[in-house]
Amino acid sequence: MEKTIPKLVRETTLAYPEHTAQLAKDKDGNFKSISYQDLLQTALDFGAGLLSMGIKREEHIGLISDNRKEWLQADIGLLSIGAIDVPRGNDATENDLKFILSTAECKLVIADNNTQVRKLLSLKENLPLLSQIICFDEFDENSLKATEEKGIKATSFSQVLESGKKYREANPKKVEEELEKGDENDLATLIFTSGTTGEPKGVMLTHKNFISQLDEVDERIYLNPGESILCVLPIWHVFQRACEYVVLSQAASLAYSKPVGSILLKDLIAVNPVYLPAVPRVFEALYDGINRAMRKTGGIVFYLFRFFTYVSKLQCRFSRSMFQKNAKIKQQHVVLYWLGFFIPWLFLTPLKMLGSKLVFSKVRAKMGTKFRAGVSGGGALPPSIDEFFWAAGVKIVEGYGLTETSPIVAVRPVDNPTFGTIGSAIRGLEVRVVDEDGNDVPQGKKGVLLVRGPTVMQGYYKKPELTAKVIDKDGWFNTGDIALFTIDRQIILRGRMKDTIVLRGGENVEPLPIEMKISESRFVSQTIVVGQDEKMLTALIIPSKDELLVYARENYVAYKEYSDLLTKKEIIKLFESEVQTLVSSKNGFKPFERISKFTLLEKPFEVGVELSAKQEIMRYKIAEIYEKQIKAMYEE
Repeated sequence: MEKTIPKLVRETTLAYPEHTAQLAKDKDGNFKSISYQDLLQTALDFGAGLLSMGIKREEHIGLISDNRKEWLQADIGLLSIGAIDVPRGNDATENDLKFILSTAECKLVIADNNTQVRKLLSLKENLPLLSQIICFDEFDENSLKATEEKGIKATSFSQVLESGKKYREANPKKVEEELEKGDENDLATLIFTSGTTGEPKGVMLTHKNFISQLDEVDERIYLNPGESILCVLPIWHVFQRACEYVVLSQAASLAYSKPVGSILLKDLIAVNPVYLPAVPRVFEALYDGINRAMRKTGGIVFYLFRFFTYVSKLQCRFSRSMFQKNAKIKQQHVVLYWLGFFIPWLFLTPLKMLGSKLVFSKVRAKMGTKFRAGVSGGGALPPSIDEFFWAAGVKIVEGYGLTETSPIVAVRPVDNPTFGTIGSAIRGLEVRVVDEDGNDVPQGKKGVLLVRGPTVMQGYYKKPELTAKVIDKDGWFNTGDIALFTIDRQIILRGRMKDTIVLRGGENVEPLPIEMKISESRFVSQTIVVGQDEKMLTALIIPSKDELLVYARENYVAYKEYSDLLTKKEIIKLFESEVQTLVSSKNGFKPFERISKFTLLEKPFEVGVELSAKQEIMRYKIAEIYEKQIKAMYEE
């Protein structure tokens, strides 16, 4: 039987009707469960409510909301009647919403809350087709009055559900018949990319695009009925959405939290999940929080933490080499590794076990007692973060994909991860690494990653010329990512082709490895390397404010305001030392990859300004916003 997403949910519900599908907080902050049976019936009520409002199959419906239980209920409901959602998060700018909703010709928009309702109303002149708004929250008086003045019909989510129940009573099995009509090749969603390179593009994804990746992902990221994952990512983003479908296919549950340290850590204990899907920044924040807490404690505790971290990392390096858990670019002589590493590995193992009990057990306890792994996606996981959690006994499996591939291309298996890779392509996908002329490059050589298979999008909405640029006549999608294969066809990523900096001397530089290396410094929060068409590389650095203030206090650096501190010669020398030590030949960097100058920025990057909604750097925005600072580094 051809599956659609609603058919998948129905299949799970028939097998596990009373199992928990969702865990959401009530007004008191306690998690309350919603069964699969209740999830499906609520979704069908919502779909029926839309039918009663005149919504037709293939109609585009805006869905502007952050992650919450109603999002999934609405999603399954509208997909059940053959409608197509056009999602975005609450942090979407007015310009984004204006472009997305007008391009997609949305007559009906579902909004998270009254703030989003008012945002939509302010755009009414630019959205002439907009005639109805559904709000997950109840409408307040001001919003109701404003919708009336704008000539827009306002309906709350609860009202749609009530209308849906009446519609189902008057039209028995009608919504179920619509669900049954669904075909795997029907369009499910129109997701506009976050615009890291400019104007957002509408990615057309079918039910088949999403469901085809479940064939093997369920084996690599496996769940048992009744287990749960903690959701902290924006649901409009395809990574979180795919995670939710992976969970639903395995009769597990979705618990909704936020990527805020204090909330996340508390919810990890309360929910006790087996997985935490998140972007690298979340795992970096956890790492920084652990290190900050240890330094604050100080004394023998901090000393033991540093000692056991070093010991554990070293033991894990030996272990990965001996047991073939590292990325292999060429054939390795395992016997030599055993001869060289066995004695030190044997010596370090008891120390690692002691560190695991004394130190890292506390780290693992923060993740709950059932925690199986973190799943990192939506950006490159810094090797230093990866290595720390590996040493601490906390599994982080890195995955890779794009909105255009629904998104999963590859992910490390939880039970057999290989350090330094994103795993092999999932079953059913073909991958190639090619040179500039489109020829396959030898294993171990860098090139552009191409993908072909059932997860690849149908194209960019209303942009056939752009679609033709990225998907060739044979169906190969050009990811724009630089990659290479290991000897066992696992994939190593080396950055984005569009991010590549070409210096005046013709040297090609991938900024990401340099940025991740500099960000290993405890004094650095974020780094952006620049230098296109220049003689040398420079960098914009955002210091870790808390760490810098501690350093200033401990080293008696006098200052009045934080902005003054960033100009002090002692601080400049500190960062010069950090950058030169990290980006050095000792760490594998070439002379032209060194950072010649840098500028310290006071303000952290913000979502919607320098960062996309999924916290990716919008490099074209960086060049515009910090043009003056960048120009000054080269004039000097």
